[in-house]
This record gives sequence, structure tokens and C-alpha cells, in this order.
Amino acid sequence: MGSVGFEPAITEERAVPVSTKDLGTVSARRKSRKVVLTGAFAGSLSAAMVLAAGPVHAADSYPSKPIRIVCPFPPGGGADAVARMLGDKLSARTGNPVIIDNRAGAGGAIGAGIVAKAEPNGYTLLLGSSSVLATGPALQGRSYQAVASEFSAVSLIGKIAYVLVTHPSIPANSVAEFIRYAASSSERINYASSGVGTASHLAMELFKSMARIDLLHVPFKGSSPAVIALIGGQVQTGFNNMVPVLPHIRSGRLRALGVSGPRRWSGLPDVPTIAASGLPGYEALQWYGVVLPFGTPRAIADRLHDEIGAILQMPEVREHLSSEGGEVIGSTPEELARYMEQEIAKWTKVVKAANIRAD
Repeated sequence: MGSVGFEPAITEERAVPVSTKDLGTVSARRKSRKVVLTGAFAGSLSAAMVLAAGPVHAADSYPSKPIRIVCPFPPGGGADAVARMLGDKLSARTGNPVIIDNRAGAGGAIGAGIVAKAEPNGYTLLLGSSSVLATGPALQGRSYQAVASEFSAVSLIGKIAYVLVTHPSIPANSVAEFIRYAASSSERINYASSGVGTASHLAMELFKSMARIDLLHVPFKGSSPAVIALIGGQVQTGFNNMVPVLPHIRSGRLRALGVSGPRRWSGLPDVPTIAASGLPGYEALQWYGVVLPFGTPRAIADRLHDEIGAILQMPEVREHLSSEGGEVIGSTPEELARYMEQEIAKWTKVVKAANIRAD
């Protein structure tokens, strides 16, 4: 399909983060874009990346040229797979080319920065993740308001849980038994992570804080060497993505104690959630969501939201997330914005309590 130079008028009402507290700062930076306060969010002191009502004519000819989905991670990983699946389905539904642009580096910050600075016309999307839109800002000391001034929320895509595993030498078969053993052991237990500030690091720091136990952090350069050290007994425990450690759990080289999400995973049906087996309220998830540059027209954001919602109902999409240990979680833009705000606040507390410094 040929492309044409469609650019929505700059005076249209836009998808914007709304905050009575920060509106003056935002307006000063975005003088050319009209800000609209709507509903209960207009009186809230916390920023929310909500979509302001706007005219529908902006989406009449959208999309009319290739759409770019920026994936802030390298090809071949989990985020890349989700981006390509989303891109294929979006292209099929709209009849328009969708390009996946992998811009890895700085923990996802490079790709995110590209989208934040892109023209807010609906042709540049970010496949954001928890590390880019929640734990990353927490590590950098950035507030939700700072993130909301750069992006407008569209929809959650899905959430993927981790599994807490131990070396078989640890005499514990449940989360509760592990907590008791760690609290009473005369020898300090080591735990592996895929690096300082990574999801596996923060998930265990949250676990330590809630369980009130002390474990020694041993960071590795990636998840593969961390798993190898676990199997070899150089470290005794750690959080990992489910699929890579599943063969080692089935062979008995690692023991699965609990799943970090709100529900059990079909691939490990006998492993309970951590929250239900010794640590009520615990949850640490990897999640994906789509965001747009600040100020994208509401009509275009609505079109993308509706298309993504339809894609998330497809059986093959749901099966893909399930095979990775997760589930499809669609949302409204407001729900994604609130979730991001909660996640940034949650992980900021963990980072500060553990005095974590990003590499």
C-alpha cells in the first residue's frame, strides 16, 4: 500500500496526561497543543495519562502510511515476539504496513526516548514494558508525572509472572518453609539475579522486605548465567522467567516454590502463588502496554485502542501469552495510566528501601 503525507492539524484536542498540579508546566512545554480536563481526573492531584475528548475527523483517513512500533529491546526476546505478533495482527486488520523498529539499549530508555520525541500523529507507538514504564523510572528517581508528560496510555497487553526457584539443597518445599528456613539459618543464603536493577533483582528485594528475611544478592550478566549458577549450587535461590527454567524444574535440578502472579500457571499447575502460600499480597509481574507520544489526537488513540482490543481477543494471541507464563490483560487507557502510577510508586519504595543503584 502506498503512503501519503497525512498529518493531523496541530490545533486538534489531544490525548494528554491530566494534572491540576502539573498543568502549568505541561502547558508551557506544549503551548501549541490544546489541553482538555475531563471528569474526575480534572480534580486529581495525581497525573493520569487519560485521553481527552476530541473530534473524530482526525481518524477518518488513519492510517494512511506505515505505522512504526518501537520495541526498546533486541530482536528475539519476549518483548520483540509480542511486538511482532501485535504488528502482524494490526497490519492485517488495518490493511496498512506496520514496521517493528528494535531500538535496544540503556534498559529500554533509548527506544522510549525515540517515541517520546516523535510527532504525536499515531504513526509511532511504543511497546512499553514494566522495566521501561515502571521499574526503570523508579531506578532513575523519575516520578509518574514525569513519565505521563511524555506518553499517553492506550492499553495494557498482558502480564507474565515469574517463578521462585531454589536449589534442591535448600530444605524447603514451600514458600512458608523457605521463609522459616531463611530466617533461622546460621548461614546466609545467596540469591541470583540477571543484574542490578533487573526484574529478578527487584522481585527478590520485594520478597525479602515482605518476608523480613536477609538474603545476599549475587548479580549476573543476564538470566542464563544466573540459572547455570543456580543449577550448580553456587547460589541457592532466585526469581526467573518460567519457560527457561521449566525443564530444570521437571528434571529436579531446581525446585519451584511459588509463582509471582495472582494465579497459578498451567505449565506448573502444582505450584501455588507466592501470595497464597506464605506471603499474602505479594505480586511481581512483567507486563506490556502500548503508549503513544504525549498529545496524540484522541480519535487516533481510540482507533488504536479498539484495534488492539480486538487483537487481544484472538485465540492465537491469548495462547502465545499463556505459553510464556502469562495472560492477556486488555485495559482502558485510564486503567493503564492508573496501573503505571501504582507500579512506579510500588517499585520506587522497593528501590529506596534496598538502596539500589542502577548500573
